[in-house]
Amino acid sequence: MDTELNDYIRDAKMHLRGLTDVKAAFEEVRGAMRAEVDVIRKGGPVIPELAYRDIADGAVSDASRAAIRHRGCVVVRGVFERAQAEDWNAEIGEYIADNDYLTRAQEKAGLDTYFSDLKSGAPQIYGLYWSKPQVMARQAESMAATKRFLNRLWDVAGPMGDEFDPDHDFAYADRTRRRVPGDTTLGLSPHMDSGSYERWLDPAYQKIYGPIFGGRWQDYDPWKATYRTQTREYSSPAVCSMFRTFQGWTGLTTQGPEDGTLSLIPVARSIAYFLLRALQDDVAEDDLCGATPGRALGASTDWHGDILAGLTSIPVVEPGDTVWWHPDVIHSVADEHSGADYANVIYIGASPRCPKNEAYARKQAEAFLAGRSAPDFAPEDYEVDFKGRATVNDLTDLGRAQMMV
Repeated sequence: MDTELNDYIRDAKMHLRGLTDVKAAFEEVRGAMRAEVDVIRKGGPVIPELAYRDIADGAVSDASRAAIRHRGCVVVRGVFERAQAEDWNAEIGEYIADNDYLTRAQEKAGLDTYFSDLKSGAPQIYGLYWSKPQVMARQAESMAATKRFLNRLWDVAGPMGDEFDPDHDFAYADRTRRRVPGDTTLGLSPHMDSGSYERWLDPAYQKIYGPIFGGRWQDYDPWKATYRTQTREYSSPAVCSMFRTFQGWTGLTTQGPEDGTLSLIPVARSIAYFLLRALQDDVAEDDLCGATPGRALGASTDWHGDILAGLTSIPVVEPGDTVWWHPDVIHSVADEHSGADYANVIYIGASPRCPKNEAYARKQAEAFLAGRSAPDFAPEDYEVDFKGRATVNDLTDLGRAQMMV
């Protein structure tokens, strides 16, 4: 990091430390998080699960909503028919093979540096955005209904009006993962996205986390949307500049704890531990426990061992199931895939309508029409001349509205 940024970090830490007794605040949070981890480690299901049919029928219970808010994550089963997801999986494989993607990807290796500071190797994530299955999944009515439900778990009221429109979503074009069975090199160590050092330095983030920095962590509501759409992230390939109420993916194959797939720390308020940990006396004045501009915000045993003990795998999911997690939830991809089948997903998050997301969607529409990589990602632009990529003629009315074309 440059000297100017180091100075900003020092100044921010001095300011935040002046708001409360950060040592006492951290010890209180630490105790609460250890208690959460104890519950997780006792075993049994801790990640909430819903059937899509209950969302479609308006039959989700208050208890289920409360569980999702507490855990910060949920598996929604059956958003797509199994056969549909399996067909998409095969079609993406054909799209990759027909366009000789792997050869082209080797030629452009090194453009995407977002995960370079994490200890595990680069994941087997394909820099593809516009295959027809990806576009079809994003614009599906069942996906839209699922995202409306998830968006409405948030309190959208803000001082200047609603922070976002929970009932309408812009598409956020992300990539796809196709992980080979037996792989031992392609994991992602624990991290969170949507900003690294910004979470301490950005004025909007400081307001979002005001109760935590003020020593009142119990008053922090991770589902309060105020200021969430006003954060500004350091520009870098693969740093998300849209506001997502939930990150997420759609399963294309069966995958679970032994299959090199997703693990989470299922505690929505665990961010309080993370933020206060960086303000303790054993962390250098110009350091935020390793936060680096333009990179994923890593969680390490050196600094965050208390909460990392709560890292737990998602349950087995089937093709057509979806997995969702709050943008402040720490997550990882296992280093080893010891299963017998590919662990394949399409990344689709929830990105509701608001001015921040609209500004991005307009840039993304230009990339879609030209077949270029989505604006948040490395400009690899594989699909400009790919056979069989989706075009505007493949969009439904809902898809056109989501893509602003």
